[in-house]
Amino acid sequence: MIDVPILYVEDNQAKIGIDGHRAVIQCKDGLTRYVPLETLDGITILGKPQLTTQFMEFCLRNGINVAFFSKSGKYFGRLSSTGHVKAQLQRKQAALYDGGFALQLARKIVEAKLHNQMVLLRRYSGSRHIDCTEEIKMIRICANKVMEADSIPEIMGYEGQGAKSYFKGLSECIEPEFRFNGRNRQPPKDPFNSMISLGYSILMNELYGEIELHGLNPYFGFIHRDAEHHPTLASDMMEEWRAVIIDAAVMSLINGHEVKIDGFERDATESGCFLTKDTLKIYLQKLEQKLQTTVNYLDYVDYPVSFRSAISKQIQRLSEAISEENQELYHPIRIR
Repeated sequence: MIDVPILYVEDNQAKIGIDGHRAVIQCKDGLTRYVPLETLDGITILGKPQLTTQFMEFCLRNGINVAFFSKSGKYFGRLSSTGHVKAQLQRKQAALYDGGFALQLARKIVEAKLHNQMVLLRRYSGSRHIDCTEEIKMIRICANKVMEADSIPEIMGYEGQGAKSYFKGLSECIEPEFRFNGRNRQPPKDPFNSMISLGYSILMNELYGEIELHGLNPYFGFIHRDAEHHPTLASDMMEEWRAVIIDAAVMSLINGHEVKIDGFERDATESGCFLTKDTLKIYLQKLEQKLQTTVNYLDYVDYPVSFRSAISKQIQRLSEAISEENQELYHPIRIR
């Protein structure tokens, strides 16, 4: 379990209750953990721990979001209060679905994503003396094409083409035993994809919570078109952060030899590759450390903020852009 400021519970036999303002976690090894709830921003459940009704009621009353994932990182849903819903803002959000606002926002976010991927690939290829010139060139071409695109499907086409080159390059820049053949998911087929799939799910949960907190609807996206049971706005806002937070953390784990190739297991039922319990703990600690790392990537503040705070500030900016119906107020992060 990792408990500040997000409590991660991955013990399938754990039972979570409440005692005053403390979460009480009874583990299968007989130990009992106590965590002050006022120190938590949220709780992430991985697997099948049990939660008492009293505990869930406390979380709802006090705005503590609880997110549920399978052991492999598949997102199921969340327990969240409705106290931050802003109906008038959401009406504006829905009305901007088609038209110039959505198209221009999509251009900026996807171009920034491709830029961040290009910078990251350049860093890793340079540090390991790998020639990724062609992959970087293709990503740059796709980023330029995005800014000229006349429709969101066209933008997403260039995004997919750039991503293909990006992941091809990344595969060459990691330890040989972790190399992979492109992006795959549901379920992930190799250790690298297993880690980034889990990371993307956790990142989406972070964004989902911030989107709700700022009164927006997570299911009214601009780039990703309407999809049943999928929070498309959270997917939109995740694009600029994928490489910067998740991919960078996974590359660090692999090339820093913090995880081993035997720290993964195959699931015969799902035909996928998943993190073992020990590797999962290492992974969650790394990701939480990354989210608490301070950076200077926001161009509208002159002081460093953590990645988690930066995400919150970006959602606030999006809320303001929607409220003013002016996409120019939103600036995606661009790393250097």
